[in-house]
Amino acid sequence: MLQLVVNGLVLGSILALAAIGLSMMYSILNFANFAHGDFLALGAYLTFVFSAILGVHLILAGAIAVVITALVAVCCDYVIWKPMRKKGAGSVTLIIISIGLALFLRNLIIFLWGPDLKRYDLPVKRGIELGSVVITQNQIVVIMVAIICMFLVHYLLKKTTIGKAMRALSDNIDLAKASGIDVDRVIRYTWAIGMALAAVGGILYGLITNINPNMGWFMLLPMFAAVILGGIGSPYGAMLGGIIIGLAQELSTAILPTEYKLAVAFVIMIAVLFVRPRGILGS
Repeated sequence: MLQLVVNGLVLGSILALAAIGLSMMYSILNFANFAHGDFLALGAYLTFVFSAILGVHLILAGAIAVVITALVAVCCDYVIWKPMRKKGAGSVTLIIISIGLALFLRNLIIFLWGPDLKRYDLPVKRGIELGSVVITQNQIVVIMVAIICMFLVHYLLKKTTIGKAMRALSDNIDLAKASGIDVDRVIRYTWAIGMALAAVGGILYGLITNINPNMGWFMLLPMFAAVILGGIGSPYGAMLGGIIIGLAQELSTAILPTEYKLAVAFVIMIAVLFVRPRGILGS
């Protein structure tokens, strides 16, 4: 059981990072971005290309992948989302467009790197044994990086000008625009930060298991469950929701086959919508 708790914390840390960006986008643009998971996969695959194929050190490869993923997200805002905002597109239209973008990114990954499983070129190291619990160095790295990123997000939202502008847009985008905030600039920053966090989540996922073109799609439901559980539009709720969903999925394997882990996330999401639709930290 303790081993499952450790595994759940590792998975929950990855889900929390990815869910933060998903929650931020919803709170500002008021639509669910179904392409979020495929940006996560893009970050993982770019890291694989730079590290395993081009021979760049994994840390540097991950940093390059995060920057490229953020730039792709900003380019998508210029090409797709900004014109849609000017036309006054509704949330349903934006959701359909995001599904199309998700399919495009997924098939682009398959076209460029094939449908087969990939794995980072990492040395095999013996795990650290703590009684009956075994934790690998990569799992420790995942948790530490996730904690650092969550702290940086907290600092960004509370202490920086752009973070305060994001919170202003989340509260009332029309009032923020009237008060002189450059809305398009803040939205671009939000896209860049949100997709960079998704890319970090994909990279960390690659540290503990194989990567594949469909990984973002399969992680999308747990991410949405984390956002709904924590409170839609609340980055801090997304952090908490990600940890809870990760723990619930791993602990469920004590009594259920592993194939049902996604079903556990779905059941939790439905239960929260029935009992507390605004989520734990939602307002």
